[in-house]
Amino acid sequence: MSSMETQSEQVRPRKGARSRATILHAAAELATIAGLNGLSLAALASHIGMSKSGLFAHFESKEALQLATVDTAKEIFDSDVIEPISEIENPLEQLRALSDAFLSHVERRVFPGGCFFISASAEFDTHPGPVKDKLLAFQAEWSERMEQLIADAQKRDLLRADDSPSQLSFELTSYLLMANTAFVMHNDPTYLEQAQNAVRRRLESLQGKASTTRF
Repeated sequence: MSSMETQSEQVRPRKGARSRATILHAAAELATIAGLNGLSLAALASHIGMSKSGLFAHFESKEALQLATVDTAKEIFDSDVIEPISEIENPLEQLRALSDAFLSHVERRVFPGGCFFISASAEFDTHPGPVKDKLLAFQAEWSERMEQLIADAQKRDLLRADDSPSQLSFELTSYLLMANTAFVMHNDPTYLEQAQNAVRRRLESLQGKASTTRF
């Protein structure tokens, strides 16, 4: 086999991988506007200016496209929200930074329709199957991360243990969820600022002398 043929074979997979990544990035953006169920090969092809037959080469079914889109959205979310703050050693500071990073992610419209996972979860909450399972896994991972940071902060006496990590995680996540919904509906960053203030005040209310309450 000639070196030219070898190079050609190496280029084709890279081009295919790039095309798939481009398609899935566009699909994740479109899904926050049209919904994951609104993702059809025809609509996606029109959105990115690609032939429908070209898309068929990448995805064998609508569900396969949806699952791959969720995976891509998670990669984007992790890169934009999780990874930049993961090296913060102080768990309380990382908890604040995580909330701020999420709100920034929404405000910068990384996905045009707000947080991909809030949008998709609302769409699939009553539709069991592989797509819902992936969305539930994301929610579980988010909750576990929040709860672990809270528990670590309590162990280091950075936060009083007045509430269980699961309860406090629920409250803080609720602020973020409401902020996302209101921001998308009204296109007003005031809601994001209010959520940021709510998170900080809630955490500040638990700082100070450690409580004897333990969970």
